Amino acid sequence: MLILLPPSESKSNRRRGRPADQATWSFPALAPTRERVAAALVEASRGPDALDVLGVTEGLREEVARNLALDAAPSTPAAEVYTGVLYDALDLASLDTAARRRANRWLVVVSALHGAVRPTDRITAYRLSMGVTLPGVGPLASAWRPALDTVLPEAVGRGVVVDCRSAAYAAAWRPDRELATRWVQVRVPGASHMAKHTRGLVARHLCVAGATPRSVPALADVVAGAFEVELHAPPRPGAPWVLDVTAP
Repeated sequence: MLILLPPSESKSNRRRGRPADQATWSFPALAPTRERVAAALVEASRGPDALDVLGVTEGLREEVARNLALDAAPSTPAAEVYTGVLYDALDLASLDTAARRRANRWLVVVSALHGAVRPTDRITAYRLSMGVTLPGVGPLASAWRPALDTVLPEAVGRGVVVDCRSAAYAAAWRPDRELATRWVQVRVPGASHMAKHTRGLVARHLCVAGATPRSVPALADVVAGAFEVELHAPPRPGAPWVLDVTAP
């Protein structure tokens, strides 16, 4: 199984520790694109128009400044770097050993800076969104698409792709037609805050349940053990299934 998550806008770093070493990260084949995006981000963050390029307000200038210390800041497991509503609901730190082991295998955060990382990969806090067009790289979703297509299909194996990403991050990788038959987008009716919270709970439930469904209907049955669900078949070949989920 592959459970795709968006990163959080808010991020935190440990105060002490060794710098990040991307040679230790998951998906080493992403290294060339990671290096190209990181170099372009540092250059953009130095510029007088950095806030405009990165699409952020004056109040986030200190977060943009973090981009200038990517090679020196203390590294932190991605499970701790990403914070906020979805990650609070996921609450990886409270999982038992078996569920945490499954989470470390199944969960992948799709990142504008790193492409894809697992919870145990030690990264640093940064400010960059997938919707940005980065000078020297272009639209980030387009830049990452071919690179992610080289690594994520293999990560799925014979299981299901459970897509909890927001639209901007979903644009960075779409399973191809064969794999799309095992691809399901988790959709939550209502406000954005509740959608993030519920997707975090769904990801947590799957890691705790420990089932390894090989089809989307079987996956829906697992989720139905804790949520109200309604499954919609793909409207056309290559499109995902859609699972509407409501927390009880």
